[in-house]
Amino acid sequence: MSIDSTWLRCPNCFHDLEPLTDRVLGCSLGHRFDVSKNQSVTLLPPRAPRTIGDDRQMLEARARLLDSGAYAPIADALVDGMGEGLRGSTSPSSRRAAHGSADATRVIDLGCGTGYYAGELERATPGASVLLSDRSPTAVRMAMRAVPGSTGVVLDLWRPLPVRDAVADVAVNVFAPRNPPEFARIVRPHGLLLVVVPTATHFMELRRLGAALDIPDGKADLVTEQFTGAGFTPLQTTRVEYELITDLGMRELLVDMGPAAHHRREGDAPDGELAVTVSVDVVAFTRV
Repeated sequence: MSIDSTWLRCPNCFHDLEPLTDRVLGCSLGHRFDVSKNQSVTLLPPRAPRTIGDDRQMLEARARLLDSGAYAPIADALVDGMGEGLRGSTSPSSRRAAHGSADATRVIDLGCGTGYYAGELERATPGASVLLSDRSPTAVRMAMRAVPGSTGVVLDLWRPLPVRDAVADVAVNVFAPRNPPEFARIVRPHGLLLVVVPTATHFMELRRLGAALDIPDGKADLVTEQFTGAGFTPLQTTRVEYELITDLGMRELLVDMGPAAHHRREGDAPDGELAVTVSVDVVAFTRV
C-alpha cells in the first residue's frame, strides 16, 4: 500500500487510521475505507452535503495552462516562501518530535487540483512526504500522477479534515476553499502555511470583457484576519504580478480552468493578442 496512513484520521470518529490490508484502511472503532486502484482513498464525513469538485474539463484546461508555464512565477513564489519559512522554523529533529515520523519535510496541498504546485514544491524539497487533497476524485488522480509517491485523499475542505493533528510541516492552499480552524489544527507548532489569493487586478482585462468573475479588493487582508484569528501569525505577503500575453486559445483556458467556466459563452473572448494581468498575493503564516 502506497498510502502513508500516518497523515490520516477517520472522518467519522477522528481516531487514527491504519492499514488493515493492502486495500483497506480502518480505525479502532471499526470504520473501514477502501483504497482505490490508483492508491487514493475517499474520506468524506458521514451525511456530508452533496458537493462536487472541479470537473474533468476544468481540470484539463488548468493542466494545459499550467504546463505552458503561464503560472510559473506563482509556483516560484511558493517555492521561495517555503524555503524561507523552513529556514526560519525548527530543526528536522524538532519536526520529527512534532509528528513522530522520519525527518522528511511533510507537505500537504489543501485543494491540490492537478498537482502542479505540489509537484514544484516536492522537486524543491527532495524526499518530502506529500499529501494531496481535493474534493474532486479526478483532481486527486491527476495530482498523484504529477507527484509520484504521494498520498492522495478525496475530502471536503469545508468540513473537519480527515487529517491528524499537527502533522504537516508545510500546508499550501492555492485558489482553493479555506478552513482556518482546521488548517491550524493540522499544521504543527511553528509550521508554515502558504495561501495564494487573487488581487483586485487579477484578470482585470477579462473582467472588462465579462469573461471572468469579480474579485473583491483587499482579499489578502481578509485572509490574514481569518487565519490570525485561528492561531496563525502572518510572516509576509508577497505580491506576484505580471502581464501574460495571450491568444484566444490561452484566454479560453484561463476562463475554463476556474469557476468562470460555468458562465462563459462562446464568443466572449475576442480574437487576437491581449495582455492579461496575473496578480496574486502569496500570504505566509506560521502556526503559533
